[in-house]
Amino acid sequence: MHIEIDKDRCIGAGQCALTAPGVFTQDDDGFSALLPGREDGAGDPLVREAARACPVGAITLSEDE
Repeated sequence: MHIEIDKDRCIGAGQCALTAPGVFTQDDDGFSALLPGREDGAGDPLVREAARACPVGAITLSEDE
């Protein structure tokens, strides 16, 4: 899995970090960011829910090929 965060769309609601804190965090400006080494979701079952929880759809998930 590959996780992409659209920084231009993110509003810093933090729902991703609340839902999957083992993968997402917020940067110093309050916007969503991936924790180092978690770019593939690290097998966290809540990654998909975190993407769905984003109120502006700033998180895109794609399957590795």
